[in-house]
Amino acid sequence: MLASTDVALVGLFSAKDRAYGARLDVLAANVEAHGGRVVSRHVQRRGVSHGGAHKMAVPFSRRTLLSRGKAREIAQACRAAEVGAVVFVNPLTEHQRTASGT
Repeated sequence: MLASTDVALVGLFSAKDRAYGARLDVLAANVEAHGGRVVSRHVQRRGVSHGGAHKMAVPFSRRTLLSRGKAREIAQACRAAEVGAVVFVNPLTEHQRTASGT
């Protein structure tokens, strides 16, 4: 399914999540087991900056999982690296999958 495809990994993690690197490693191994080649990893930490801990209790956006700036940054990096697929650590809602594709 991912044979010879360059893949970017993306994840949104709580500032309290110290094991986010290990979660990305597991996902990378899974992608590589399916023939993909992980060429980049992108992480957005929630509750680290711009409001800090009080944002931790706020629900994730219904429209997008990432901030607008982070989504733009990842899109530019993927275009520059000619990434063929983006795999998210976090489960996306149908609405988020649609918004991510635009």
